[in-house]
Amino acid sequence: MNKVYKADDFTFPMEFSWIGNWSARRAMLTPNKEAIFDNMENKRYTFKKIDNRANRLARVLLNMDIRKGDRVAAFSTNKMELIDIFFATGKIGAIFVPFNIRLAPAEIEQLAIKMNPKIIFYENKFQEKVQTIKDLDLIHKYIQFENEDLKGDKNYYNLVNKVSESPVERPILNFEDPHLILFTGGTTGLPKGATLSHRLIFWNSINTIMSWGLKPDDIQPLLFPLFHTGGWNVLLLPFFHMGAKSILMGDFDPIETLNVIEREKCTIIIGVPTMFHMMANKEEFKAANFDSVRIFISGGAPCPVAIMEHYWDRGKPFKMGYGLTEVGPNNFYLPEDRIKEKPTSVGLPVFHCDMKLLDPETDQEVKQGEVGELLLKGPHIFSKYWNEPEETKSAIEDDGFVHTGDLAKQDEEGYYYIVGRRKEMYISGGENVFPVEIEELLYKHPAIDQAAVIGVPDEKWGEVGKAFLTLKKGQSTTADEIRQYLIDKLAKYKIPKYYEIKDSLPTSGTGKILKKELEKEEKL
Repeated sequence: MNKVYKADDFTFPMEFSWIGNWSARRAMLTPNKEAIFDNMENKRYTFKKIDNRANRLARVLLNMDIRKGDRVAAFSTNKMELIDIFFATGKIGAIFVPFNIRLAPAEIEQLAIKMNPKIIFYENKFQEKVQTIKDLDLIHKYIQFENEDLKGDKNYYNLVNKVSESPVERPILNFEDPHLILFTGGTTGLPKGATLSHRLIFWNSINTIMSWGLKPDDIQPLLFPLFHTGGWNVLLLPFFHMGAKSILMGDFDPIETLNVIEREKCTIIIGVPTMFHMMANKEEFKAANFDSVRIFISGGAPCPVAIMEHYWDRGKPFKMGYGLTEVGPNNFYLPEDRIKEKPTSVGLPVFHCDMKLLDPETDQEVKQGEVGELLLKGPHIFSKYWNEPEETKSAIEDDGFVHTGDLAKQDEEGYYYIVGRRKEMYISGGENVFPVEIEELLYKHPAIDQAAVIGVPDEKWGEVGKAFLTLKKGQSTTADEIRQYLIDKLAKYKIPKYYEIKDSLPTSGTGKILKKELEKEEKL
């Protein structure tokens, strides 16, 4: 008699031996292929070498009684040791928590209490900030990355060099088990710890590889910090998944980045608009060899077309991507043959991602062409905000859609455009104003180098715009000249009422312009 199959017979179990053990699987498939080039230390690492390092550190962690679910924190700039920690924690089921090195002492203290890590690794130059955590007397294990054993803290290499690099005994891991906690910037209050599961990491990688057309011979310079989702999930982990090569970079240096692109024959370059702006402004940009580059991609914030044009003029595709810590972060793909036709679009949804646009007031889907809040859904969404159930409930709908807080619209062909943050939009005389539209035009002004627009209180109109600007070297202009420049390009209510020219604009650890800092200045 023939067996009658049921749906459950085709359901894969949630546990797989490769969950959290990517370094071992990649080492098995391509052991001698170069995986990471540490540009700061001038050292090259094969996939096999990385797995051996991860095995050693996993053994050290087990010897220190670190087990599945325990938090392992780090306070460091981009270093090879952070990559060791990621793969080592994956092997034993621990949760890696890389702290933002730009956090203030008060934030560090509060987040350390919330995360309650069992151990913290840190770079010697951050001893003062780590002291904030030590004073809490919560953690009793501190390990330095440097070779000196200072103040009694255990040294990283003294520990890992004493143990075997053979594989460790691993716990059973589930796709839903958390692997990373990354802190979201947020616009107000303490950063939230977004919990990223092995599922998110896997499916974001699949989406990226499939939709972006990545290749095993691709090479990227890692320009995002490793306390940010961009550092791990934009390209590093998708590249590792498929056996491509990443270059570990230090603090962003536009000239060194141009040199590395040429010397290492990089194929995909991803950064934030400020980075591309800084590179294009260097004299070395004109002579830089981009023959190896397939594409430049900007993320983290809307990128003005004026910046893209520098790269188009060099004969290279340049486009925008879009993502956030809580979803992906890779969610869209803009085909290269549509870039110049739709330069301000982030493109179409990646393969395994659903999205919709809701009216913020009615929660009803908006019509095509109308602006609404972007909600995303797929196997690549985050699990929760750590120890913040109410914040989690506000972010994730019962049907699995995640609120992004970003406003977007869709054109007649289904291409999406990010028009700004919901919290950045302001209302002037009853009309919605999206700063991105104004900033796009300001970047095209011949004298303006950088621009950021925020809404400020106004007795007559409720809110009006204020533009913060920096100027190109040797250029000058006035508020009246800029206002006149905008008159025939924007509706009157969109034209900023106030203008302030500054030497520089505040930026985040990833290079994004921090409008919340400008808003704070206005309130002083």
